Amino acid sequence: MVSPFPPSTSEAGEGRLVAELSPQKTSTLSTVAFQYPLKLISPSISPNQKSVLVFLLSYGGGLVAGDQIHLTIIVKKSAKLSIVTQGHTKIFKCPSPEVITRQKLHVSIAEEAALCLLPDPVQPFGSSIYEQSQVFVVAESGSLCLLDWVSEGRTARGESWDLWSWSGRNEVWSSSQLGKKSRLLVRDKVVLGAKSVNGQEKTLKREMHGLQIFGTLVLKGPLLEPLAAFFLKEFSALPRIGGRDFRSQDMKDKDNTLVLSSQEVWRRDRLQQEVSDGVLWSAAKVRGCTIIKFGARSVESGRLWIGDIIREEGSVSRCFGEDATMCLR
Repeated sequence: MVSPFPPSTSEAGEGRLVAELSPQKTSTLSTVAFQYPLKLISPSISPNQKSVLVFLLSYGGGLVAGDQIHLTIIVKKSAKLSIVTQGHTKIFKCPSPEVITRQKLHVSIAEEAALCLLPDPVQPFGSSIYEQSQVFVVAESGSLCLLDWVSEGRTARGESWDLWSWSGRNEVWSSSQLGKKSRLLVRDKVVLGAKSVNGQEKTLKREMHGLQIFGTLVLKGPLLEPLAAFFLKEFSALPRIGGRDFRSQDMKDKDNTLVLSSQEVWRRDRLQQEVSDGVLWSAAKVRGCTIIKFGARSVESGRLWIGDIIREEGSVSRCFGEDATMCLR
């Protein structure tokens, strides 16, 4: 296929994944095709495997300035697919603002099918430009777990949001039914970069207020509904800004002697860790999808925080297997 992008020293990589249910009721890959710089690897499938596992890779561990990636994924009826990475997706610096690195993903999820996309964070290097577009068309009984997160860059080299531009757009559509058109459920777009206000440039580092990682988690469908409800419940239990403790000292002493359940102990410890690690987050229900936004003062604390909640609730491991969460370990 001829690349629609102008000639350059970069590469245009295309890929296609099709997952379906075999007669043995095991999810399998019927089609795997890719070209440089994209690489797709799937380990051998065992009979007890809960979903097909695919590693989404790029040669050299990242995308060179001007690289273009186009990936199409089809998850057929009742199949389950998990997509992971082997490390941060590095976005190398661009020689000029006109050279843009792009990645496009289009996913179709059929009835009773499910996709779990939990990659490692994108790591944009200083002076890099990256545009990402991910479109998910999900059947009414289909399920989607999507994690999209970006780090501040190479902290060991002193980088802190020194990218030129990073933009990511996620869209979730309901698949078309007989006599009906596809309906947009969620369009979430994040644009990061320096900007000018009243003639003065504001650096992205200042705008991020000490956060090293920023991410979005999107949950939809019956298989992820328990996890979505768990996030919403935990968010409603967060201490509110300006809240005051009106208990007397005697009541506080009495409450401290109460025996807490294991989940109450877990919540107490998690809240303390959120304060210690500077984790900020919110959760909301939007047209059948649950959207979680979060940030943290370090990449590792963000990873530990979201991994802790997903493991505590357990739906992802039960539905897709432990390997689906390897980026959160």
